[in-house]
Amino acid sequence: MLGKAVYDHFSKEHRVAMTDIRGTDDKWEYADVRNYHQQHWQISNFRPNVILNLAAETDLEYCESHGDEALSTNAGGSAVLAALAEKFDAKYVYISTAGIFDGSKDRFTELDLPRPLSLYGKAKYYGELIALTAPRSLVVRPGWMMGGGPPTDKKFINKVFKQLQDGAKEIFAVADKAGTPTYTNNLAKQIDMLIQADRTGLYNTTCLGSTNRYEVAKEFIRLLGLEDRIKVTLVDSEFFRYGYPAPRPTSEVLDTRKLEDSGLCVMRDWRECLAEYVKEYRA
Repeated sequence: MLGKAVYDHFSKEHRVAMTDIRGTDDKWEYADVRNYHQQHWQISNFRPNVILNLAAETDLEYCESHGDEALSTNAGGSAVLAALAEKFDAKYVYISTAGIFDGSKDRFTELDLPRPLSLYGKAKYYGELIALTAPRSLVVRPGWMMGGGPPTDKKFINKVFKQLQDGAKEIFAVADKAGTPTYTNNLAKQIDMLIQADRTGLYNTTCLGSTNRYEVAKEFIRLLGLEDRIKVTLVDSEFFRYGYPAPRPTSEVLDTRKLEDSGLCVMRDWRECLAEYVKEYRA
């Protein structure tokens, strides 16, 4: 999801090498982020100024039952690239998550201590800590990702869309979990801004405003012009306990004041971004 947006944005003005564990095509070269020697060979040949680590195991339920894989990818992969970034004097950008917090507050700043509830959150937090050991590292924390359109979006928006494609007349969504969507196209631009300004350290990089899944589903249906035909029903998280058993915090809202105060913020309101994103689904 994010890889597509990052490539589309950065390749306009930069030479970009893209790798992926799923295989190769005309753009992507095969690589396993956990394999130091393979990554060393590719990075030494390309000699990048910036290494962006977008590789992650993001399925919370899968991570709960495959803890070793979650750690080796989300944390081990970070260790590999942090070491190589230092060796080849490249800036290292690590993509973290709002899911590293326990939901004990309404919103979280970069100064709050993460207390992850899930194995996914723990692995990503370890990846953060490792990333920050690199001399020139930038850790960005997005929220509920949306982007890539029907072919690549694995998150909430596309799950709702697939239900509509299957003929659903009623969508069930929760309001007892708070967060903020993060549009991949907007995030790619924000990462570029922070790189150009040579910023390091932690930055919360969600869209602006907070919401819940119920409100997002309602807005998505409205933007599709289906509010008279599709019912969005409010339920609590217990409704989905069998399909999504991994622990999730009640709030994943990230405070973006540090980013806004920096004068570099290009993140937009989540509703504005969703309205732009929905055009891909209308098409």
